[in-house]
Amino acid sequence: MRVAMKDEIDIPAMMADMGRRARAAAAILATADPEQKAQALRSAADHLMARAGDVIAANDRDMATAEEKGLSAAMLDRLKLDSARISGIADSLRAIAAQDDPVGELIDAWDQPSGIHITRVRTPLGVIGVIYESRPNVTADAGALCLKSGNAVILRGGSESFHSSAAIHACLTEGLRDAGLPEDAVQRVPTRDRAAVSEMLTMTESIDVIVPRGGKGLVGLVQREARVPVFAHLEGIVHIYIDAGADPEVALRVVINAKTRRTGICGAAECLLIHDDVVDTIGQGVIRALLDRGVEVRADARLQSIEGTVPAQDEDWGTEYLDSIIAARTVPDLDAAVDHIRRFGSDHTDCIVTADPAAADRFVATVDSAIVTVNASTQFADGGEFGMGAEIGIATGRLHARGPVGARQLTSFKYVVRGDGAVRR
Repeated sequence: MRVAMKDEIDIPAMMADMGRRARAAAAILATADPEQKAQALRSAADHLMARAGDVIAANDRDMATAEEKGLSAAMLDRLKLDSARISGIADSLRAIAAQDDPVGELIDAWDQPSGIHITRVRTPLGVIGVIYESRPNVTADAGALCLKSGNAVILRGGSESFHSSAAIHACLTEGLRDAGLPEDAVQRVPTRDRAAVSEMLTMTESIDVIVPRGGKGLVGLVQREARVPVFAHLEGIVHIYIDAGADPEVALRVVINAKTRRTGICGAAECLLIHDDVVDTIGQGVIRALLDRGVEVRADARLQSIEGTVPAQDEDWGTEYLDSIIAARTVPDLDAAVDHIRRFGSDHTDCIVTADPAAADRFVATVDSAIVTVNASTQFADGGEFGMGAEIGIATGRLHARGPVGARQLTSFKYVVRGDGAVRR
């Protein structure tokens, strides 16, 4: 018989206890004063800035381990924290604090001939479980958005960001304490053991929804095994279609930013579609500019005539590289571009570059992705850029939340029916 060591963690018992404490905290948050929640976030931001050196030291430990494991440059970039990024996290906390509180917000109201007055108002979801990989800023973003929307949250970060996430979580805990709110409102799973993830996926009595944020493997695992409802954040197989009516300067600016600003984020472009009519003009210039910036261009047969490209393989259509790599192919028209996106896309973010309003309108109408951009970089696929302060993820499903998930998207609603002795006949 196997004997447990003293330092081993009883994962099921630990997760059950976290779930019970989260449920109790959620009951308090549901009616918490909006200013109290805002105070907690502002205080957390202050603690984060005061402890920036400690957070960077913790991140250095994670970076050293990640480099030893041979993580790609893009993955290291996702993991890296420096003074500027910590300041950005603090700014996000303050921006979320400054937003209108969604809890109790009136969505709709009407009267019925029976004498009843009906309102529909926002309510918290309850307890949210967030499972994410290497980006430590998700600890702050998810914790803050859940708190703002009156939800308790259980955070399970990736092993790569273990120490960084712990340091950020400590600041959130201090903020809650300063504001007089339960520290159990934002809990972090204190182990790398993947058994904790399996437990979260079956905690139907204490977790109301799971938000997975990471690669295809993580999201697929959660979708297959979860008994708790899931807000899916699928991989970002992001396309840019350069239409026949595109402006050359706009095309160059949008494509270069969408691919090279940060290659390791889900809004980075992964596939370039070029209308046949502009291959020898706009297409040539864009691809050469990508090559000049160190991007590997995996091209179809026609584009391989451009020196420096490499032949694309079948698997390149529908791959999320998260690296300085982009697939590129020609298409005869807008319909062919849309067909390609429908076949190989992930319903995340897709873009058209065109000066033709009719083409833009048709693309927007026929591409059913969570985010569709027109003459704008796909790197705008971010809750902060949408004015949400931050996001808990980009939901690619079609139920409840879709696109950037901010505080309002982390609420449900209830109907309140008022009368003056009204009875039904």
